[in-house]
Amino acid sequence: MTMTLLEIMRTSAVIPVIAIDDPDHAVPLAKALVAGGIRVLEVTLRTQHGLGAIKAMSEVEGAIVGVGTLTQPEEFAAARDAGAVFGVSPGLTPALIAAAKSSGLPLLPGVMTPSEVMVAREQGFKQLKLFPAVPAGGVGMLNGIGGPLPDVTFCPTGGISQDTAAQFLALKNVACVGGSWLTPKDAMQAGDWARITEIAKAASGLRG
Repeated sequence: MTMTLLEIMRTSAVIPVIAIDDPDHAVPLAKALVAGGIRVLEVTLRTQHGLGAIKAMSEVEGAIVGVGTLTQPEEFAAARDAGAVFGVSPGLTPALIAAAKSSGLPLLPGVMTPSEVMVAREQGFKQLKLFPAVPAGGVGMLNGIGGPLPDVTFCPTGGISQDTAAQFLALKNVACVGGSWLTPKDAMQAGDWARITEIAKAASGLRG
């Protein structure tokens, strides 16, 4: 079943931003998050294990795996071939636009200003990541953009926590939020997957 990017965004209230330092963590982490109700997983390319983790996590039942930190055009096809079904980038350039279209990988590009939102929309991107969300103006910024650009839906990421996520999810132009708090490094290093499942349960309940 092929899902649209908007359908993917609406599947999980929070999309965890995941950096895998140990490839053995990939599958148990994905299982722990899915067990807690968080099915959409963004695996970043910030470590050398990113593509391998995407491949492994893609085989976990219920997981919808995407690739994050796309900054180079050649990364799109590699991530798609590894099993990613969507991509996330911190920004948007002509080269990334071309790579997204040629690879067929749905892209959630990062934007920070109204002008960047308008440029992305002109290129056919109506689902965007406000990044970094809190430094960019947070809830107030999203409310401001929603007036003149009501047809754009956001996944704000950057500086959002368990305590502030609900404020963002209450906005009509926000489908989900991104956050790294779902995968604490100490829990991952200790293999405390039960703790991560509990954090995921709390996150999945944020959208009323």
